Amino acid sequence: MYLETIQVEHFRNYERSSIDLSQSINVFIGENAQGKTNLLEAIYVLAMAKSHRTPHVKELIQWGQEYAKIDGRVKKNSGTIPLELTIYNKGRKAKANHIERKKLSQYVGLCNVVLFAPEDLRLVKDSPSHRRRFVDMEIGQIQPLYLHRLSEFQKVLQQRNALLKDLSRQTNPSTTMLEVLTEQMIELVADITHRRFYFIKLLREWAQPIHKSISHGCENLDIHYLSSTVDVSEEMDLSRLKKVYEKAFDQNQKREIDRGNTLIGPHRDDLKFIVNDKNIQTFGSQGQQRTTALSLKLAEIELIYNEVGEYPILLLDDVLSELDDRRQTHLLSTFKERVQTIVTTTNTDAIDHEMMQQARSFEVSQGDIIREK
Repeated sequence: MYLETIQVEHFRNYERSSIDLSQSINVFIGENAQGKTNLLEAIYVLAMAKSHRTPHVKELIQWGQEYAKIDGRVKKNSGTIPLELTIYNKGRKAKANHIERKKLSQYVGLCNVVLFAPEDLRLVKDSPSHRRRFVDMEIGQIQPLYLHRLSEFQKVLQQRNALLKDLSRQTNPSTTMLEVLTEQMIELVADITHRRFYFIKLLREWAQPIHKSISHGCENLDIHYLSSTVDVSEEMDLSRLKKVYEKAFDQNQKREIDRGNTLIGPHRDDLKFIVNDKNIQTFGSQGQQRTTALSLKLAEIELIYNEVGEYPILLLDDVLSELDDRRQTHLLSTFKERVQTIVTTTNTDAIDHEMMQQARSFEVSQGDIIREK
């Protein structure tokens, strides 16, 4: 798949802008704070209905305006799909084929993207919340129902935490309502964890050979999903997971009431990366951590292709200057002519000359995009 056109209106520092894209390589060149990253963000938001930079969609609306709008045409094997996302201060409206999609799970997944930004190089070393977000966003592209389940979980978690906080202040708390919410929680926690295990299994299968190739056969990568409080494993089916979580919530009820907080669930879980039997989050070099992050991103592309039958769009946000020549070569050449690639950079020095000869290039200045000859 590839994005034929992108149009933005009142988005970040863009008043209005419209461009036609090459189905191969597109390079956006400009100084910092001119709007390059904003453009990639617009493409990401069009695909995912949320930003990778902020949880507050109202921040995407240009100052002084009431809405932001992104339109695009996605070319797929099945035909062309017009997508439209309008963002208001208090919500979003998504359309595909000019028909409004009431649930975002009916919209997300129509256009698949893989974003690689400088902060992703810190994916291995960064906080668990960063890795959970990575997992959630990528599963959502291949299993749109996952996002719906995750949204349900967040609502129940919020209700349950409020109730636990209230119960923690009482001398003889009644647990009747808590048990109702816990029953709902167990169903959602088991389902989300089961889907995450499946995703990690697929990601591992694709990332291992890629990592071995980048490291010239010297390193073996393994990825583990870590539950922070419950002894669960990838081999467990959904029924077994439910039983394990049911027991865990029962055993921890008093502790959760005392703490006034939900202590069990996917909101507390993490990933662990092992290279040559060594936890590289703790003991790995920066080079190993970057190689692992790059392997994960390249694996995402193959994983999505294997699951949906089409390659996603690759968004590279000023990341080439952060990689050495060896890692750049793997990033740019592996999917050459198979994946639409959209690159932002302050200059083209870090981009292979032959690649630039094939690319469609644009200059970005103060929210204005100029096609270069």
